[in-house]
Amino acid sequence: MTDIRISLTDKTIAQLPAPKEGWYLARDTELKGFFVVIGKRRRTFTVQGDLRRAGKRAASIRVSIGDASEMSARAARATAKGYLAQISRGQHPKDKKQAERITPAPPTESGGTVASITLRQAWERYLEAHLVRKNRSEKTIEGYRDHVERIFAESLDAPLHELATDPARVAKKHDKATKENGPYMANGSMRTLRAIYNHARKTNRSLPSDNPANAVDWNVEERRSTGMGSTDLKGWFAELAALDNLVRREFHLFTLLCGSRPTALQEAKPEHIDLRRRTLHIPKPKGGKKKAFDIPLSRQMILCLVRAIRFGRQMYPLQAKEWVFPADSASGHLAETKEDREILSKWGNDLRQTFRTIATAAGVSDIDAKLLMNHAIPGVNAGYITRHKLLEDHLRSQQAISSAVFDALGAPISQEGALQDWLGRGGIRRASQRAASDRKQSVVRPVAQIGQGSFWNSTG
Repeated sequence: MTDIRISLTDKTIAQLPAPKEGWYLARDTELKGFFVVIGKRRRTFTVQGDLRRAGKRAASIRVSIGDASEMSARAARATAKGYLAQISRGQHPKDKKQAERITPAPPTESGGTVASITLRQAWERYLEAHLVRKNRSEKTIEGYRDHVERIFAESLDAPLHELATDPARVAKKHDKATKENGPYMANGSMRTLRAIYNHARKTNRSLPSDNPANAVDWNVEERRSTGMGSTDLKGWFAELAALDNLVRREFHLFTLLCGSRPTALQEAKPEHIDLRRRTLHIPKPKGGKKKAFDIPLSRQMILCLVRAIRFGRQMYPLQAKEWVFPADSASGHLAETKEDREILSKWGNDLRQTFRTIATAAGVSDIDAKLLMNHAIPGVNAGYITRHKLLEDHLRSQQAISSAVFDALGAPISQEGALQDWLGRGGIRRASQRAASDRKQSVVRPVAQIGQGSFWNSTG
C-alpha cells in the first residue's frame, strides 16, 4: 500500500488496514516528521528528521517511539515533539553521546573525503532497497531490525569507514554478543552487518574492500537434534490428545505429517486446498512467493484438515471463514504455536525433524524427502527437476510417511481411550459437540463447502 496522511488518533490508527505485503506509513497531518509504521502485525510510532552540523545536513534519521498497542497517540505525539526538537539541535534522542562521536571523515589518498555514511543510514538504505523492495516477509525484516537496532544500538551512528578500519571493535562486539545473547544471535547479527556493509559499498566505493565482519571468529553452530523416532510417537500422541484447544491439536499433527515449517502453515486458507489433486498450496513459504509449492495430502492429512476446519467453525466461526487454522488473534489465524514443554514435549521444528526421521524409516529417498519439505536440492542437476510433475510419486511417498507415523502407535486406536475420542470413528462428531458445549452453542455449524462438498460433509 502507498503511504497516507491522516490526523493520527487512537481511533484512526485502529481503523487503518493491515498491508498484505510489507508495510506502509501513516503520516500525521499536524506534526511534520511524526508517523506510524503499519505492518501486518505491528504498528509503531516513529519520528524522522535531519541532524544538522554547522547549519548543514549531516544525516536523516528515524527513531521509533513505541508500539501503538501499548501507548496512546497523544503520548506518542508528545514524545515525538521532544525527539524532533532534539534532532533539530543536532542531538540523537536515544544517544546522548552521539554528537561527540560524529567526527570529520578521514582523508582519502586522493586528498578528498570518504563518504561518512553511518551504519544507521546504510541500514535504512538496505531495508528499503533490498528487503522491502524484494518483498521480504515482515518476520524476516524484524529479524534484521533486531540485529541492527538492538545488538548494534551503540554503533548505529558510527561511520561505516570507522568500523571497517577498526575491525577489533567489531570482533569485540561479537565476543560480547556471544556472552550476552548467545552464539547463534551473535553470528546472526554479524551476518547482518556483513550484508549491510557489502550493500553500502556498492554506492560508496571509498569504503574499504575488507568487510569488518571478516574479523569475527565465528561461533560453532550445530544443527539441533530434537526430532522423535518411531518409539517416541505413541507418548507424544497421548500428550497431543490431551490438548484442550482442538484447532491447535490438529495444527501440530498436520505439522508432523507434512514436515513443513510452522510459519508456512499458519496462513493456510480453505481455497488453498485442492481435493481433486490432493494438495495444499503454500503460496508464501520461507523464501517468498518464488518458493511457493504444493504439499501432497495423504489420507490422514486430509482427515486432519477436515477436523481442523470443522473445529474452527465451532470455536472461531468468523475467523474460520478465511483460515484453516483460525484463532482469536489480531491476524485471525494461529500466530503463536509454542506450547509448554511439560504439556506437549515436541512442537514446531521438532516435528519437522521427526518427519525427516520417519521418512527415512519408511524407505523414502533422500531427494523425495527434501522435495516434500521444500528444501533446496544441491547439485547442478537440481535445476532440471520439475517439482509439480513429480506430484503423483510424491503422493505415494507422503502416504508411506503418514502410514508409518500411525503404525508407530502400535495397538489399534480403538483400544486407547483418549485417541479413540480424537481419531476413532465418530471422533469429529464428539469433538464438535464438545466445542459447541464449551461455547454454549446449541447448534452445530456445518463445515464450509470446499472442493468436493460431499466429501467434507460425509467424513467423521
